[in-house]
Amino acid sequence: MLRISKKIKKFDKKVFVDGDKSISIRWALISSQAIGVSRAYNLLKSEDVLHALKCLKKLGVKIKNTKEYCEIIGKGINGFDYKKNLTLNAGNSGTLGRLILSLLIKSPFKIKIVGDKSLSKRDFSRVLDPLKKIGVNFYPQNRSTLPIYIKGSEFIRPINYEEKRGSAQCKSCIMLASLNAPGEMIIKAKKSRDHTEKIFKNLNIPMKINRSKNFDLIRIQSPKFIKNFDTKIPGDISSSAFFIVLTLLSKKSKILLKNININPTRLGVIKILNKMGGKIKFLNTRNNNGEMCADIFVQSQNKLKGINCPTSLNSSAIDEFLIIFLAAAKAKGVSYFKNISELNQKESPRLEIGSKILKMMGVKVESDKNSIKIFGNPRLELTKNYEVKNYRKDHRVLMMSVIAALSLGGNWKISDPDSVNTSFPSFFKIIKKLGGKFR
Repeated sequence: MLRISKKIKKFDKKVFVDGDKSISIRWALISSQAIGVSRAYNLLKSEDVLHALKCLKKLGVKIKNTKEYCEIIGKGINGFDYKKNLTLNAGNSGTLGRLILSLLIKSPFKIKIVGDKSLSKRDFSRVLDPLKKIGVNFYPQNRSTLPIYIKGSEFIRPINYEEKRGSAQCKSCIMLASLNAPGEMIIKAKKSRDHTEKIFKNLNIPMKINRSKNFDLIRIQSPKFIKNFDTKIPGDISSSAFFIVLTLLSKKSKILLKNININPTRLGVIKILNKMGGKIKFLNTRNNNGEMCADIFVQSQNKLKGINCPTSLNSSAIDEFLIIFLAAAKAKGVSYFKNISELNQKESPRLEIGSKILKMMGVKVESDKNSIKIFGNPRLELTKNYEVKNYRKDHRVLMMSVIAALSLGGNWKISDPDSVNTSFPSFFKIIKKLGGKFR
């Protein structure tokens, strides 16, 4: 149980956050399909990424993980050592659980995919259905949650797939499946994060993208092979978002977040907070293997304002909405976020849990399964006792609660503090560096 009873004092610090989780998992999976030695520097050492490495090792991939880098000796496309009675554990990671299926579509044996209690409640039909059309078999046939068995086929066929949710996981699953599919895979995808496209482009995988306002039309031909590749993984903007909001809500404070991924498909949180008056700045912007990076400068703001959030920003802020809700609670006026039911498909029903936490804090909230109105109070100060539990060990619920306690006050008890290891192992180390007190 984590206890926080004091607000954080003013700070002025330079901070490095852990490597980007989305890129870390994608690098591991794609480098396993390459030929030869690939290295990643600043690979995120979270539980989600470590589960990915363990799964690959079970499939015969040799991996060396040091303090400086992670090294994967790729076995080529469909080069896994398939064994009978194999079980792969995705832990809490929806990204891993869904994407690894697309690399197993030629397995001659049934492979069991399992996850923790939270992941086992999440919907997998969104990737199972298109993979079935490609020719993959799943057992039990009508099951849409983990545990589930996958058995591949030698008769994989390309499909025309339309992704309507704005889910990068669903899009990337079919993109990775295209590595093993003859002919041309065609994907019409609603706008979402594009890390997989950038890696494919850097690896010269045959791909054409026609972009429109709301959708991308992606055409992919299966490559003959993938060359080994090295990468330097930038800091995760989703992890950075918690310190951005902590700085905005704290008095007389400044922070410089070094070398952060500012991929345009991930900037929803920055655009939303700036529309609220955040005045967040990018410094030293640069290109890193196709991914844009920058140092992010933030200072306190006591005049945040409510926002009628454009739905066009939803997919690019899907992992940051909980901490955005906290900023809205301290803003002047009403903030309205709609068409965000996808939040309830995450590690926990985040829209529901976020609403409960705000109400517990005394914030007026109106919400349903698809939207939330937050009636902000610029004078919001917390003085009572608050307890956060039964949130399915969702790392982002934990971090939102910690930021609320440090920036707004009150006496807090928060269960399962180790859940932060899912995505951001150094979270509490950075909190200490900024002067935050907890026990």
